[in-house]
Amino acid sequence: MNNGTILIADDDHRIVKIVSHSLEQEGYRVITAKDGEQAVQLATTMKPDIVIMDIMMPKLDGLEASQKIKMKVDVPIIILSAKDDVVDKIVGFKMGVDDYQTKPFSPAELALRVKAVLRRSKAVPEKKGKDVLDYQNFYIEYSTRLVRIWGKEVTLTAKEFDMLWLMASHPNQIFSRLQLLEQIWESHFEGDEDTVTVHIRRLRRKIERDAAKPELIKTVWGVGYKFEAPKE
Repeated sequence: MNNGTILIADDDHRIVKIVSHSLEQEGYRVITAKDGEQAVQLATTMKPDIVIMDIMMPKLDGLEASQKIKMKVDVPIIILSAKDDVVDKIVGFKMGVDDYQTKPFSPAELALRVKAVLRRSKAVPEKKGKDVLDYQNFYIEYSTRLVRIWGKEVTLTAKEFDMLWLMASHPNQIFSRLQLLEQIWESHFEGDEDTVTVHIRRLRRKIERDAAKPELIKTVWGVGYKFEAPKE
């Protein structure tokens, strides 16, 4: 049985051994990294289904390594940390981390978090109605995940596409961060709303002519975001 590949990055050999054994018992294939640089290299080349990353590591700390990984591959990341600090968690979520596990922890609890994060990362919002959205200078095709804006084809990650499709399917409808989180990630995990903010920022960089002055995904201050079809 192979439920997927997990990369564990931690310089504590005892924790790596315990976590690896627990996850292998659950049917996962485990690969390991002993520092942040090796974690980035393995995540990029091996493309695991999920990464479990310690914060305090040599060469490159877990948050920096997570940021580098997220720039190269679309993979969910769980951070392990001895710090139970809300600020650290917020920083992690703003950098794109998907979950946060505080040490000490039980391997069984971590395995449950892995299952939950994998379920959310693979969830695709239900498509109702047509397969194509074709506005002026904006074309998006659900079945092939093709996105073309102002004559230029754009490559999006799975979550970026899901978010764009949901919002573009309901032009001018305002979505709160919590609504986007629940529909795209199916998550109620405290603090995860920052993940939405990060993905909106990345999506804007790819689809807007000027990310600093968005024309497509507008911020409705104090409420959320809405999609407006391009006019020219």
